[in-house]
Amino acid sequence: MSLAKVSAIFLLALIGPEALASSGTLEQSFLQPMGPVAVEQFTHLLRVVGITMVVILPVLIGVPFILWRYRYAKPRGDYTPEWEFSKGLEYALWGVPVLVVAVLASWLWYSTEKLDPYKQIGPDPLQVQAIGLDWKWLFIYPEEGIATVGELAVPVGRPVELTLTTDTVMQSLLIAPLTGQIYAMPGMTTKLNFSATRTGEAEGENTQFNGNGFGRQKFTVRALAPADYGSWVARGKSGLTLDESTYRTLRRQTALTDARGDLGLAKRAEPVIMTLGQPDIFRQIVAKYHNMKSAGERWGGTGLPQGDSKGAGE
Repeated sequence: MSLAKVSAIFLLALIGPEALASSGTLEQSFLQPMGPVAVEQFTHLLRVVGITMVVILPVLIGVPFILWRYRYAKPRGDYTPEWEFSKGLEYALWGVPVLVVAVLASWLWYSTEKLDPYKQIGPDPLQVQAIGLDWKWLFIYPEEGIATVGELAVPVGRPVELTLTTDTVMQSLLIAPLTGQIYAMPGMTTKLNFSATRTGEAEGENTQFNGNGFGRQKFTVRALAPADYGSWVARGKSGLTLDESTYRTLRRQTALTDARGDLGLAKRAEPVIMTLGQPDIFRQIVAKYHNMKSAGERWGGTGLPQGDSKGAGE
């Protein structure tokens, strides 16, 4: 039986199968992988558990055995009060931890390089642009000409290149079942590359505390079959348009429900899908922080977002 299988059995026994069950309809952990990035993260965890068992299991087994053999059963062994050194024990006590650390370090190096968030998963990735706001995420699909708030949909089997920035304080995006965590700052961009290998729904969130509405800054990630993804894109061709006026409303310090109300929609915790008013919105939002005098008032300004934050933490 391989080390990974032994580790998986031990991990399941340790945390219990109920820990792997989703608390709702959305999957929330890399222990429920939906793509190759989360699979590699889970595999890395199994490697770590497996190699640390080399240190932990001898202690868990050896201590009770020593107590039984030399204390509670008929005591056996030589009485040597002057004994203080054993070459074999010294090699084991120092050599095994050194070997464990070396193996863990090499595996960590391997996984870190393999999971480089800037490295594309495959050819022709779907381009998605993410903007962190208070307290919601705006996703722009430049190829499809649509934008969403509170929902990120991706087609199964196609790589995704997510380019991120924020139009407020620093934020951090995490979609645990699909990809790792990465930070975003105003005027700067970062990237996450991932893909989905099966259909399903996952939870994405901001993990960087940013005010009263932090706990509600979550979004739904839908991994759809290609045909279903095409139907989802078609839904965004009608309805609201993302232009400067709409964006200024979204930039207020409001959670998704209140933002829908400000846009004239029903105040429900449902995503907003819009048509792009122009193709370079993301570039303009990033660029306004580099030319503050001429662009400071464009696309909602560059200061702290204004808006009534009441109810954001409710």
